[in-house]
Amino acid sequence: MTSRRIFAPRIDFTELRRELELPTGFSAAAAEEAEAAAKLSFDDRPDRTDLPFVTIDPPTSKDLDQALLLRRGDGGGGYRVWYAIADVAAFVTPGGALEAETRERGQTVYLPDGKVPLHPRVLSEGAASLLPGADRPAVLWTIDLDAEGATTAVTVERARVRSRAQLHYEQVQRDVDAGTAHESVALLPEVGKLLVERGLRRGAVDLPLPEQEVEPDGDGWRLTLRAPVPVEEYNAQISLLTGMAAARIMLDGKVGLLRTMPAPPDDVVDRLRLAAGALGVPWPDGASPGRVIAALDPARPRAAAFLDQAAEMLRGAGYTAFDGAEPEQPLHAAVAAPYAHVTAPLRRLADRYVTEVCLALFSGAEVPLWAREALPKLPEVMRRTDRVAGAAERGAVDLTEAVLLAGRVGEQFEAAVLDVEPKGDRGAIALDEPPVRARCVGEALPLGERIRVRLADADPARRRVQFERVQLEA
Repeated sequence: MTSRRIFAPRIDFTELRRELELPTGFSAAAAEEAEAAAKLSFDDRPDRTDLPFVTIDPPTSKDLDQALLLRRGDGGGGYRVWYAIADVAAFVTPGGALEAETRERGQTVYLPDGKVPLHPRVLSEGAASLLPGADRPAVLWTIDLDAEGATTAVTVERARVRSRAQLHYEQVQRDVDAGTAHESVALLPEVGKLLVERGLRRGAVDLPLPEQEVEPDGDGWRLTLRAPVPVEEYNAQISLLTGMAAARIMLDGKVGLLRTMPAPPDDVVDRLRLAAGALGVPWPDGASPGRVIAALDPARPRAAAFLDQAAEMLRGAGYTAFDGAEPEQPLHAAVAAPYAHVTAPLRRLADRYVTEVCLALFSGAEVPLWAREALPKLPEVMRRTDRVAGAAERGAVDLTEAVLLAGRVGEQFEAAVLDVEPKGDRGAIALDEPPVRARCVGEALPLGERIRVRLADADPARRRVQFERVQLEA
């Protein structure tokens, strides 16, 4: 894993919260509903607490949506995946104050100084969260795979479950590498690799871009560049597997909500091929963009620049509601299959309603009217709140970068050129140290090459950082 950190002094994110008009709390009525719901009993549910589920999340997370268990199939052929998802609908009364407020919020917004949760913490970090050692209501997906990773059977039902342990990605990766992985997820690398390969054969695309994160560090903050460990991708494959199963149920039932993305235009792929040639990235004959990307080391500057160009292919993601007929375009281009968001209902509104649709269709029951009527309204809610969540994430990083560099204007740094605008005199760079990505100006910026840059501006008030290329003397 590649991880770089830099310390920044105490930063006030209040103005960013105000600018994005983020709520500061829940209404009294919504809070009262949540407190009452947290006291509900689910002892009458089918008991699956015998299944030794575990969760895999960042170590400080408390809003745990998913719990996982993997086993080999009967007779040793294939696999069985049990995936328990927090049953948020069990705590939210249709038509109530809490449902109305969550429709306004749409999703949890994460900021370094604290999240703005979709649900009150008494639910999202308490009674509805799949915390270890506690019985919880869940929606249990059971997915059988053959030896090649193809889905052979799916069931979805309500149950009562109990997680045995809260694991985190780096811990699981270390245990996998040492051969001491928890028995519930010991098969995760094996199954994950099969699912990755199946995705590549479909034409799926995964961009392994390192993430910039702002984390508390005593009286200040750390700006961290963190590359995902392999088990993080394998765990994501289980979520994708479940989302594809949910999409299939809804398409067969002709009602639901898909997460969709159009295929990239031919000219975008053509430009990516040209970029590969210019950057020296191998593109074998017949290879899909996904396979080309999967072979790269994102830590290398030319590969990082290519991945930045490849992000242009993954534009236009949204939600598509349908009722009575399949949508004209049901696919998610990055998944290369129909796909639905269904595995993060504590943090994302759409998942709660999609889950209810899937439960009803699978059991042969009528889709609840409250869920069906919400479907056509959800794409706009999620589009609006996706924009807010994205602005919060980017704004927090921009502010941290500006504060961190404010006293260093005029200093020079080594950087890699990730993107260049058509005229060639503006682009995006990534500094070697500190882990900052910013705009840069200068003549003939060389895509995918290392250059020397000078910090020209670092303004916390505008959350703006800009560099200029240093022209080396002949």
